[in-house]
Amino acid sequence: MRLVTFKTAQQTTYAGLVRDERVLPLNYPTLLELLQDLAGLEKARQLGESSEQGLALRDITLLSPIPHPPTIRDFYAFEQHVAAARAKRGLEMIPEWYEFPTFYFTNTSEIYGHKQPVPYPTGSQELDIELEIACVIGRAGKDIPVEAAAEYIAGYTIMNDWSARDFQRRDMKLNLGPGKGKDFATSLGPWLVTPDELAARRTGSGADERYDMTMLARVDGQEISRGNFKQIHYSFPQLIAYASRNVRLSVGDIIGSGTVGTGCLLEIGIDIHPWFQRSEIIELEIEGIGVLRNTIV
Repeated sequence: MRLVTFKTAQQTTYAGLVRDERVLPLNYPTLLELLQDLAGLEKARQLGESSEQGLALRDITLLSPIPHPPTIRDFYAFEQHVAAARAKRGLEMIPEWYEFPTFYFTNTSEIYGHKQPVPYPTGSQELDIELEIACVIGRAGKDIPVEAAAEYIAGYTIMNDWSARDFQRRDMKLNLGPGKGKDFATSLGPWLVTPDELAARRTGSGADERYDMTMLARVDGQEISRGNFKQIHYSFPQLIAYASRNVRLSVGDIIGSGTVGTGCLLEIGIDIHPWFQRSEIIELEIEGIGVLRNTIV
């Protein structure tokens, strides 16, 4: 299933099920409430088997699938990105990176959906993107065994971890994380795709669950990045197991993969494309999910 949170012309929000080019409204204000209802996904499946016509996609506004996530943990799980970005700064790979997956918490208040304009961060001169895939937690749990962690995934979506690199460089000198370099915008969407929809692309199972899904980024229609989800070093079950150690994950929590190899200007270099500017249109596409599009304003 492809599940969304959307807003009508009357400014009312609903969870919905996408079928072809139409959305069937569900009796929940957002997708978070649907997932919190143990019967919510089954109700959505039953609606998908009905003959209801729903609303045309062109007549609604898509929000982030989870407009107000309880938390967002963004990991650093693609080896190519980590190694290449460090090499650009004349640094070798971090040996500890291979010992455990690491993450940072980002801001849950500045969340943008598909086609929503993203404000340029005031004071920055080096705006970047990060092409990522994210999962949404569908069951609460603590100390989740890695062998069972895939069962906690409600679905996958596209994530753009917008980054002000000049802010980030300053923040990181103080060794407390990216700070203002990251907290001004995160885009998620266009919808949540349930794992069963992606089964044919699965290349592993259990703790090693991965998917063969091309990931690419375009600016104003020009491709600048291409990678694949299957290249991830740490699987999502591994990320979930680590994130839940000593901590309860909640329904609706977002787990980001980190940037796929070549998925940002910091890695590929501004000779490929200058730092992003106002009015540019950024498209992130992941095979099997769709396209997340935002204009910088």
